[in-house]
Amino acid sequence: MRERRGNGGPPGWWRHGPPARWWRHGPPGRDGRSDRAGDGDEDRRSRWPWRSTALLTAFVLAGSGFAERAQEGGRVALDPFARVLLLAAGVTLLWRWRHPACVAFGTVAAVLLYLGAGYPYGPVFLTVAVACFGAVVSGRRRVAWAALGTLWAGHVLMAHVLYRWLPPAGDPGASWNQEIVAATWLVAVVAVSELARTRREQWARERAERARAARRRADEERLRIARELHDVLAHSISVINVQAGVGLALLDSDPEQARTALTTIKDKSKEALGEVRQVLDTLRAPGAAPRAPAPGLDRLPELVEQAASAGLAVTVEGEPPALPPGADLAAFRILQEALTNVVRHSGSRNARVRIDRDGGRLRLRVDDDGPATGADAGGRGSGLAGMRERAAALGGTIEAGPRPDGGFRVLAVLPYEAEEDR
Repeated sequence: MRERRGNGGPPGWWRHGPPARWWRHGPPGRDGRSDRAGDGDEDRRSRWPWRSTALLTAFVLAGSGFAERAQEGGRVALDPFARVLLLAAGVTLLWRWRHPACVAFGTVAAVLLYLGAGYPYGPVFLTVAVACFGAVVSGRRRVAWAALGTLWAGHVLMAHVLYRWLPPAGDPGASWNQEIVAATWLVAVVAVSELARTRREQWARERAERARAARRRADEERLRIARELHDVLAHSISVINVQAGVGLALLDSDPEQARTALTTIKDKSKEALGEVRQVLDTLRAPGAAPRAPAPGLDRLPELVEQAASAGLAVTVEGEPPALPPGADLAAFRILQEALTNVVRHSGSRNARVRIDRDGGRLRLRVDDDGPATGADAGGRGSGLAGMRERAAALGGTIEAGPRPDGGFRVLAVLPYEAEEDR
């Protein structure tokens, strides 16, 4: 009932406090073109620059008062209209992030009216500099150049052509040296603005590159975890599946053999849980040292024994060399996945593993005599993809496919550095 009366009762702000006071950050309005500066600038540009605008406007008003006393007799004294122009030029800067083009030309118009009325030269030019700086940084470079060019052309026109009809009376006009100084000042404004824009774009590119690198590292970590979980679970579950079939088939006729199969299932499930727990512990504490060493080719006899318990006789030729941890883990996982595929997808109950060293490369070859069984026989699953990713991470290759004389072959070539050279 309380929820239903929400629409007809008092406004909902009494539950969570009063609404945000808009005068702290400016009245509500659209964000304009703040998106161009990147995510880091959106919050800043969504707020109105009250403080900087107020300080600059106060400085312009005060500085123009000092300029009036310094130029007394040569220029027209400040009156209410002059102060309105100064105030308008300063307050217009509130919209410099949202409407940079309008602000740039608006401040130029106010300054030209100010100068055309004969008021003293002074800090009023800062309003144009700040407005054009904002336009350049916001990506409106041509607008800023056009506004500065309009200011310079208007000043030249008033100082060399219209000065006879403009106040103050008897004004002799300006020299071309003053125009050169003014042009130099405008060029300096453009140069500083362009430098700030370039630096801002460089920071935006660096932020985007860091974000891409972080996403790339996250993707690589996800792939690594997926490979580890697949290799651990696929092999263990394949052995468990075979042993469960054996146990069911022999449960009545040979209870002792069925007991052996169940014991194998228990051992494999315990081992799989341990390895999965190790992977998950790494996820929970990134960078923490693993509780158990990563498997390597020193566990090849254990792998052969596990395959034998699943009904696959494995013959090993060659001695595995001492490998760095990364290459050692990759070689073990590749052999593990290849033998798992034989158990799952081959009608043969025999497999041959050959280990050769060729210079700085390790060659691992796994052969079975087939025939292939199952709908996904032939290596189109994620197992071969994982093997290829592991080999590619070390700069190696994987070749897998049917042999001309029947059966299936997996050949892995992995570059490595001998452990004594590390």
